Amino acid sequence: MAPKDAKSSGKKGPKPTNAAGKKARDAAKATLKGVNSQKVRKIRKSTSFHQPKTLKLSRSPRYPRKSIPHEPRLDEHKIIIHPLNTESAMKKIEENNTLVFVVDVKANKQQIKMALKKLYDVDTVKINTLIRPDGRKKAFARLTPDVDALDIAATKLAIV
Repeated sequence: MAPKDAKSSGKKGPKPTNAAGKKARDAAKATLKGVNSQKVRKIRKSTSFHQPKTLKLSRSPRYPRKSIPHEPRLDEHKIIIHPLNTESAMKKIEENNTLVFVVDVKANKQQIKMALKKLYDVDTVKINTLIRPDGRKKAFARLTPDVDALDIAATKLAIV
C-alpha cells in the first residue's frame, strides 16, 4: 500500500484568517448559543410512532358546492301516501281506535307520528308498521282514548 500524502492525511489546513473566515466562525458560534448549544436525541419509549397533532383549520371554500339546498326529502305529504279503507282496516278503526295508512318505505315511526300530527292534528299512542308483500309500507296508528278514530276517518279522511 502506498504511503499517504500530506494533503490527504486527514489534517485540516490552517484556519482562514481573512474576513470571510472570521464571519463563518462567528456564524458557527451563534448557532450553538441558547437552546441549540447541545444537540440531544429524543428518547423514544414506545415501539410505535404517532404523528404529532398539528393545527387543523376549518374549511373555507371559495364557492358553494351546491347552488341551493334541496327541499326535505320526506315532508309530511311524502310520508303519508293515502289512508287504507279495506275491511280489515275498517275493523281496526271501529274496534281498536286505530287508523291505517300506506306510507313511504323510508319513513320511520317517529316521522309518521309527526306527519299525522301535522296533517290531521291527531295524537297517537303508538305506531306499528309492516312492509306489505307488494313492497309498500303499512302503518297502524293507535290514537289516544280521548280521540275517536271513526270520527277522524269520517271528517278528516272521508273514508267511512
